[in-house]
Amino acid sequence: MNALSDIYTNLPEAQDPGKATPDAVAKADYTARHWSSPVPGPLKPGSVEHKRAVAEMFRETFNPYKPSVIEWPKLDADTLRRVTSLPIWDIAVQTEGKARLRMAAYARLIDDPDMKDALSRNAWEENRHKEVLSKMVEAYGIPLASEPTYHEPRDVEWAYLVTGFSECVDSFFAFGLFEVAKRSGFFPAELVETFEPVMQEECRHILLFANWLAWHRATMPLWKRPWFEIRVLAVWVFLVYERLGMAKTMDADGNVHEQDNNFTVNGTKEVASIDMPLRDFLDLCLNENERRFSGYDPRLLRPKLAPNLARFLRFFLPRTPESRRLEGQQAIS
Repeated sequence: MNALSDIYTNLPEAQDPGKATPDAVAKADYTARHWSSPVPGPLKPGSVEHKRAVAEMFRETFNPYKPSVIEWPKLDADTLRRVTSLPIWDIAVQTEGKARLRMAAYARLIDDPDMKDALSRNAWEENRHKEVLSKMVEAYGIPLASEPTYHEPRDVEWAYLVTGFSECVDSFFAFGLFEVAKRSGFFPAELVETFEPVMQEECRHILLFANWLAWHRATMPLWKRPWFEIRVLAVWVFLVYERLGMAKTMDADGNVHEQDNNFTVNGTKEVASIDMPLRDFLDLCLNENERRFSGYDPRLLRPKLAPNLARFLRFFLPRTPESRRLEGQQAIS
């Protein structure tokens, strides 16, 4: 059996970003955000057409240039202090380190060549995200705890489901939080440009997960379906429990560290000088979520739980001047 590192470190068509022309980089960036299947008609989960479309989407929207090699912009003293003080870098690096293993482990179990290819590529991109974050903390001198040893998951399906559903929720709120940081000037324009492709890749990752989940449910034997749904419910219970408090991680030296697992939800005060009302933040997350998915074939399924939960919560929250303005714009359009 191949080592998992063989899966998440090998991608035959990965190119040398240093040799890319500006036109090639711009074309790849556009292609990474826009894709439609040439196959007419519906893409029904479980069908060969749907499965191939999902695999083709993930392969054809791959960006070989961004964010592989980055020239980290110089930051002034105040910006550097703000960036390095964010309580997310340890958990971000370790999350990507675990995600690459979990994606690769599940890809190794899949027999279907199309889905196997897509999830293997997902593992490679998770590894690239870890390398990007590792290089960033090195470039800006951000102190990190020594990384623990990453172990192959014993329950591969459980680990993959936990990672997939976590990314669906965290990415939804991260889209809004990233936009808050951009508008507030917390991140300078150069740093926003640097991280933008990472955010869009997360959009592609959860698009893949949502469609893998639908395909998996549609193709599994009926007698396996009840147990699988029980496991999905158990994953959500675990994720809620995990987010009730601080996440505890242990570094390579055996020291325990507490980090905020809910930063994407409650981190607006950390990245903006204003106290944004929750309803405005949810509206921003919904708008950013729609914008990032808008370039992909609408016949592919989107993650729904986090957006639906946001819409449900905002129903009970008081309207603000900003929410009235956005509602007016939507009514006009």
